[in-house]
Amino acid sequence: MFSVSQDEAAAIQKAFHESGEWAAVAELRRHFHIQDNVNALNAVRSIVRWAQQPQQAPASPA
Repeated sequence: MFSVSQDEAAAIQKAFHESGEWAAVAELRRHFHIQDNVNALNAVRSIVRWAQQPQQAPASPA
């Protein structure tokens, strides 16, 4: 298990969207020492599915 910062996730997601899964695996490996292709690819797929939650507008007083 490992933690991924927002910056690391953004870099991995960018590599995925610009160049595909294997480019994202290479980007993941720049940040983390994951040598197993299956685990690296599964991690990339999980990270790519993450979406930032939209900021909710403050509730208006009634």
